[in-house]
Amino acid sequence: MAFRITGLSAEPFLPLFGLPDEELARRGVRRYLVDATPGFPDRIEMRDAEPGETVLLLNHVCQPAETPYRASHAIFVREGATRAYDAVDEIPPVMRGRLLSLRAYDAEGMMREADVVEGAVIEPLIARLFADPAVSYIHVHNARPGCYSGRIDRA
Repeated sequence: MAFRITGLSAEPFLPLFGLPDEELARRGVRRYLVDATPGFPDRIEMRDAEPGETVLLLNHVCQPAETPYRASHAIFVREGATRAYDAVDEIPPVMRGRLLSLRAYDAEGMMREADVVEGAVIEPLIARLFADPAVSYIHVHNARPGCYSGRIDRA
């Protein structure tokens, strides 16, 4: 089963890049200077930010469906990231080394199934979730801190 993983579009975050910390704080956003990797996973490029780079921590609506599963959570975006990750049948390294929670949704945004998997062996779970023809897409979250990681669609 072919699948496609995409990062977030940079467009909604571009106006935040370079704002003074005080202005970011008024918008509920915090800037961090990356001091270690892994630890600051960028949701646009789907990679861990490198020491010396800056990231913004903000709340993001990851499941906008008007269902009981509507959800938002904190995410990091790397300041300056402009090109969203988009690959078919490839798992980004930012997912490989983490414990992940996969949540399968139907076209209306209702959860059909969920499970936890080590990122090193994620492909069989993706295949199992997409074996259900009612599953339209899968959301990936980091299981331990719980933040949104990315979206998987059928390719």
